[in-house]
Amino acid sequence: MSCLSVVTVILKGEIIMEKNLFEIATRNRYRFTYKGVMTVEDLWDLNVEALDAIFKTLNRQKKTADEDSLLAIKSAEDTELANKIELVKYIVSVKLAESEARVNAAEKKAQRDKIMKIVAKKKDKELEDMDVEQLMKKLEELN
Repeated sequence: MSCLSVVTVILKGEIIMEKNLFEIATRNRYRFTYKGVMTVEDLWDLNVEALDAIFKTLNRQKKTADEDSLLAIKSAEDTELANKIELVKYIVSVKLAESEARVNAAEKKAQRDKIMKIVAKKKDKELEDMDVEQLMKKLEELN
């Protein structure tokens, strides 16, 4: 997972500013269009397919903006668009990592449950193989 939450501004080889991308987005009130207007916080409630649709829309806007300019100077809109794309990519990467972690946890739980079931079965088999005397002795130990 990329750690995209910090943007570093470098001028003439020197770091002049580091800003948290989420701070920039909330301070500038970034809005995303998807079935209405959404805030950055709202993006976390969407599934990855919806986020992908937003990403594609933003990418189309970026390509259009790149084609329309003869100058290499970035406008505030270009910067905002690039930041929005990075935010969506980051949120998708977090959601995918969380989904993978849930799948891994479910697989581990299933494996653990299977092992515990086999252990219980072997203990039952061990008890069944004891003769009456051994079973009575075990019963007395429990009292």
